[in-house]
Amino acid sequence: MAIAGKEQLTKMIQAYRCIHPFDYALMDGDGYVLTVRDETTLHYLEHRNVVSFEIVFTPPTYVSHLTAKSKYGRMGLSFLNAAKVHSGFVGRLALELVNLSNGRQTITIKRGDPLMHIEYISREGNPAPYKGDYMFQYMTDDEVSLYTGILKEHFKGLFDPAELDKMAKERVRG
Repeated sequence: MAIAGKEQLTKMIQAYRCIHPFDYALMDGDGYVLTVRDETTLHYLEHRNVVSFEIVFTPPTYVSHLTAKSKYGRMGLSFLNAAKVHSGFVGRLALELVNLSNGRQTITIKRGDPLMHIEYISREGNPAPYKGDYMFQYMTDDEVSLYTGILKEHFKGLFDPAELDKMAKERVRG
């Protein structure tokens, strides 16, 4: 298992749109920095789900790992959900945050602010793509169509086309 370096990650993004939309300026070392879709203010002890602006696709031969930007940790913002994105997952990420600031100050994350590092780690063994309830979450019909096409074309045999269509129809919207 190894972290995909900048060159490999760029190739994956070009081939499969692993991060979309993609801004080369947000490449950071061996990963990418995801930004925030909507401005969100968290009051002391408040929990909120913040949605990534970018769509994330983790190819079935990878697992993604997330870490918050230290800027927000220093303010007292804590990242609650598991720090991984399953193999085969496609969608915008719902990042579960809580404000634990010592000074009980509000924390505002503005639209487009860099919030979360994502790294892609190669996995060993047979792929077991994600097939859960959050596949294609927060995506438009056009975006879902783009990615179901990528999955059907590049990952034949790993995704049942009828199952993909069902997940697309039943996805979390918003």
